[in-house]
Amino acid sequence: MARVKYTSNDVNLMARMMRAEAEGEGRLGMLMVGNVIVNRAKADCLDFEDVRSIRDVIYQVQGGNYSFEAVQKGNVFYNRARGVEKKLAEQTLKYWRQHPSKYALWYFNPYGECPPTWYGQPFTGQYKQHCYYEPQPDTCESAYRW
Repeated sequence: MARVKYTSNDVNLMARMMRAEAEGEGRLGMLMVGNVIVNRAKADCLDFEDVRSIRDVIYQVQGGNYSFEAVQKGNVFYNRARGVEKKLAEQTLKYWRQHPSKYALWYFNPYGECPPTWYGQPFTGQYKQHCYYEPQPDTCESAYRW
């Protein structure tokens, strides 16, 4: 059973985003980005109450901008999905979760050290250049469901 419902179009879209956001961090870095995407689709709280599908997550607009910089800047995101990224996307859609992205709903690549919070949410860990953040305790139970 998959963690969220998805189509082959979702796999392609997610694969493109994972590559655009974390290609330089290898397969594990791309899996972590994919996990955040799935977590957002599952979370029914905070900034993600009306986000139910992979497409909704990828194209979500917050504060007048797309949530994922790659959608706005274009570059790699608008290239065709490759087989390796499609396999990684399917892994995260079906079962893959690992610390520090296991329950994370946010990540970013700072110019320096990872701050202890990101918009008030606690830091859970870092993988290469990306810092991961999960919701504050008791604010988003759905982020912790399988």
